[in-house]
Amino acid sequence: MGSDLPKQFLPIGGRPLLMHTLEAFERACPGIRQILVLPQEQQDFWQTLCLRHTFTLPHTIVAGGPTRFHSVQNGLAAIPPSSPISPNGPNSPISPLPPTGGVGEGSLVAVHDGVRPFASEAVIRRCFDAARQHGAAVPVTPVVETLRELSPSGSVSDGLPAGASFTVDRSRYRLVQTPQTFQLPLLRRAYEQPYRETFTDDASVVEALGHPITLVEGNRENIKITTPFDLTIAEALLASAHS
Repeated sequence: MGSDLPKQFLPIGGRPLLMHTLEAFERACPGIRQILVLPQEQQDFWQTLCLRHTFTLPHTIVAGGPTRFHSVQNGLAAIPPSSPISPNGPNSPISPLPPTGGVGEGSLVAVHDGVRPFASEAVIRRCFDAARQHGAAVPVTPVVETLRELSPSGSVSDGLPAGASFTVDRSRYRLVQTPQTFQLPLLRRAYEQPYRETFTDDASVVEALGHPITLVEGNRENIKITTPFDLTIAEALLASAHS
């Protein structure tokens, strides 16, 4: 990103983008409780930012782990075993957020990337509704550009020489976003499994139990901010939302 500042703390619209992320979930589910999973060494700085920007949205801070998997485990461990079910209310169960943000509702929990501040209210609610019905829900968007698959280096695939490429049917693929949303008992059970390198997101952890994942329509503005170009797009999206 070209900055020593962790990306979740980079400013958009004059405030750390993580604050925009937490507020997006509060707008979608007023009064929902949030758990923020942050590396231990970043927590004091986050508290300083909250004071500087008068950010008072309630949230619980939990230390992150060495991987996303372990960070979500830590977030889940912070949820009381017998959280009262009170959808959209102040006693709603908490959701873990690796590395920075998320929400839970009723017996549901959503895991969200803190550097995705533009998940729409409609998408957040769709994820909760689908998870309530099916157990596990993930927002996705269609692939709009042409995809080419590379042949493995040093081997021959489908009669093509090594290093060759071929067009694939993009209609068979989807881009995965967050919040990834689950019934809480299901996600707890999934995260009792030993860690595997193939666990790249929460859906892959739940799938390892044999539970299917329901796909719901995401929103293209729900970008993950990881590059300076993404930050430029984020500023434009924020300005458009406030115009």
